Amino acid sequence: MNVDKAKKRIAKLIKKGAKGYPTIAIEYFGITPDVASEVVVTFTLDEGSESQVQKIASEYDAREDESIQSVLVKIIERANANTVTEVDGISPID
Repeated sequence: MNVDKAKKRIAKLIKKGAKGYPTIAIEYFGITPDVASEVVVTFTLDEGSESQVQKIASEYDAREDESIQSVLVKIIERANANTVTEVDGISPID
């Protein structure tokens, strides 16, 4: 899937807002605020359940990596997520 197409699809799902569970939260991390070298996807099935976390690393900017963006779309689709959120910007890696 084209990176722009995947990013648009994810953005559309984020704009829908909170629609209940299951939820997917996406957060990008990087050493600098310009390049996201890692993306963390958190899946929560329902209220009170333990969240599942998946980390995906990239040698380049994960936000512009076609394969990573396509994987994010697939994760969202397979989880049948009602709510998709994304943390703005790039969080620092601890």
